[in-house]
Amino acid sequence: MDRRQFLSRSAFFTVAAASLTACGGGGGSEGAGTYQFPQGVASGDPRESSLVFWSRCVRATGVSGDISVRLQVSTTAQFFNLLADLPLVASAAYDNTVRAKVTGLPAATPLYYRFLAGNDVSAVGVGKTAPASTATLAQLRFAWFTCQDWSVNHWAAMNLLVAEDLDFVVHLGDYIYETVGAAFQSGAAEPAHARISLPDGTKLSDGTVYATTLADYRTLYKTYRGDARLQAIHAKFPMIATWDDHEFSDDCWQDHQTYTNANLQQTARRRAANQAWVEYMPVDFGDVSFDSANAAFNNLRIYRDFRFGTLMHLVMTDERLYRDDHVVNEATIASAQGHDPINGSDSIGARYFVQVPVLQQFEALKTQALGRMPSILGTTQTAWWKQTLSNSTATWKVWGNEVMLSRLWLDLRASAPAPYNAQYVVNCDGWDGYPSHKADLLGYITSNNIQNVVAITGDLHAFQCGVVRDKPDTSTGTPAVVDFVSAGISSSSFYSYVKAGAGSTPLAALVTSPATFDAVLKGNNPDFAYVDHDAQGYASATLTASSLQVIYTKMKPLTSSGTVPDSPVLKRTRITLAAGSKTPVVTDNV
Repeated sequence: MDRRQFLSRSAFFTVAAASLTACGGGGGSEGAGTYQFPQGVASGDPRESSLVFWSRCVRATGVSGDISVRLQVSTTAQFFNLLADLPLVASAAYDNTVRAKVTGLPAATPLYYRFLAGNDVSAVGVGKTAPASTATLAQLRFAWFTCQDWSVNHWAAMNLLVAEDLDFVVHLGDYIYETVGAAFQSGAAEPAHARISLPDGTKLSDGTVYATTLADYRTLYKTYRGDARLQAIHAKFPMIATWDDHEFSDDCWQDHQTYTNANLQQTARRRAANQAWVEYMPVDFGDVSFDSANAAFNNLRIYRDFRFGTLMHLVMTDERLYRDDHVVNEATIASAQGHDPINGSDSIGARYFVQVPVLQQFEALKTQALGRMPSILGTTQTAWWKQTLSNSTATWKVWGNEVMLSRLWLDLRASAPAPYNAQYVVNCDGWDGYPSHKADLLGYITSNNIQNVVAITGDLHAFQCGVVRDKPDTSTGTPAVVDFVSAGISSSSFYSYVKAGAGSTPLAALVTSPATFDAVLKGNNPDFAYVDHDAQGYASATLTASSLQVIYTKMKPLTSSGTVPDSPVLKRTRITLAAGSKTPVVTDNV
């Protein structure tokens, strides 16, 4: 039969149409062992007639340069009949990564794929296309995970995740951590994860080294993807990925870092982070966009949506590249407290544990200065988000959301001595820190009566589930969505951060144990159905027309000897949400 018809082709991204052919057989003239695929293979962005396939190919000698490779896709593990047999180039300009989108594929079908260079063959991966948009599904299964800090704890959760029967996986960001040796990375890591050395890097005054150049960010992705457990997830399931902050810089906004109160703008660094992400993620850039020739920091667009029959519509957002600066200015808070407004770091009071009146005052000032409300999504993405949800006819609308959506307030006005006797918004890097924008989006859902909207969320290093209202006041707000937050794969827990920050202050009484802390937060935020702020793990979901069932898998930490536990699961919790309901039902220790 006719060979593939190329729709477009470049050294970065190839799009080609599938066509059934006989297997092409052997490779080139080089002997086996000439080429390697050290980061494995991956597929991503599944649609009913297309998938993106990814790998990285290098010479075993370490000599750089472009490498001719082939991508083969088949319905059989033996590759008897090929749907694609594409000549590609693993370009040195893109760190010898290679990616191609194959169109014209059969819907809801597991497809086997591999890459060949000379006589060397990559591992075989399998990716499943999405069902047809008009298909009626009995069920759909997926998992989401986040926050896989190489430098702390362990990745045993990935072994459990890969053993699940899933249609796809979602990554909600913090795929890498841009820092090495930061204070929050001071805990022990499993022996398989040696300390990373960045080729360039920049050192902060506290000894933290952060990725600065393209070589630094590539080193992080190559190292993380060198772990066999992460490779196994990519090889078994197509991934739909977005990013959060650590793919560029902690608590970042646009091209600004927040390590100090100066909020330095670092456009070249942001662009380096962008390029490394698109090089190493199996993303459909035939659907979104990436322009390396564009000198701006926002030279790509990654927000997009996916349909899985009539059952589920997945809406993936980007909550870093377009967001306005955090509402409360760190330098102003620093100056008010007699701290260094430039070189200091006043995240407490500005981004975390912000007094409610302070947040309200700063938001009013910033709204006046901008001529609009401060935003996480930006005006263009906000309009797209609203239109996409209002036009969706799927039973379930699932929002792939990076940062915490649920209200997380703490009222100490009657229980703590001065100066702690105030009402706090705990995390202003999340949606609580942009209250008018949050109210606008959630109010759009309630005013338009959009049903069965749930958010799947990462970032917080905790398990949470609760209803989110269009207004934070539980007496006046209308329930809009249910937010399911997954703990990180390995990153230190939210509880551990707060406990360390409380130190010997009067707030220490709130964090004497994880159970105490959970009870305090749940008592202050009655819309929570479930919280566990001292956790690592992942979340999986089963959707049917009548219900959404989520399982939180919580992992044990490293043993006292610094090794992975032999039986790493601590517990599993099931949360069920009936279609048409906003009342999650929790079954613990399932």
